[in-house]
Amino acid sequence: MRLALALGVAAAFVVCACSGSSTGVDRPLAGDVTVFAGSSLTDAFKKAGDELGKANPDARFTFNFGSSSTLATQITNGAPADVFASADDANMQKVLDAKLTDGIPQTFASNRLQIAVAPGNPKKIAGLADLARPDVVLVLAAPTVPAGKYALEALSRAGVTAKPVSQEVDVRAVLNKVSLGEADAGVVYVTDVKASGNRVTGVDIPDRYQVVVLYPIAVVKNSKNTTLAHRYVDYLTSPAGQQVLAEFGFSKP
Repeated sequence: MRLALALGVAAAFVVCACSGSSTGVDRPLAGDVTVFAGSSLTDAFKKAGDELGKANPDARFTFNFGSSSTLATQITNGAPADVFASADDANMQKVLDAKLTDGIPQTFASNRLQIAVAPGNPKKIAGLADLARPDVVLVLAAPTVPAGKYALEALSRAGVTAKPVSQEVDVRAVLNKVSLGEADAGVVYVTDVKASGNRVTGVDIPDRYQVVVLYPIAVVKNSKNTTLAHRYVDYLTSPAGQQVLAEFGFSKP
């Protein structure tokens, strides 16, 4: 994929990008930045905005979280985004193909899949095979959503055919169905289970069935505050930003 090559090139410049403005040592910046990001990034990105705001008190970060596919479509249709962070390469590639990125996307985090079940795991779900049981009410994200696509890939690797009762708009909607007791299980990210606190229990998926999730990020071309937008991206790739991401369960790319 062309994006994979672009991300490889970008990796050589990450250290340089992180050494300056990301630490807040440079003069404070002001203004508004709107960040479009996959829903699994909700908690970590809000915290990153709060932390960056301490060094830039006149900066304001607004977030639009949703499925990466929906956000990519919104951006290519002209939605006023300053930064785009996707939960997969494919949707970032759509924005890249439309020539709507200001610079090369950078991979800033990775994630893993996990099965979310009710607290205490009352249905005794031990792995992906149990998701095909007739007594298990399963929900997944829609196949057009990265989390849904990854879930189907993991199930395929395990040789499991499972029929979800619903296909949700994004991964947080899957998590909510399980946490509210409307489903027995859902395939989400490790970070979603961590963010849920005690509302759900996580069941690990073995490495042989796992799908490694990589998150690319880029400043959107024609951003009205390019300097602050780049500052936000730089912060996420800096040691301080990586620490924030780690607190919410994300791993380094």
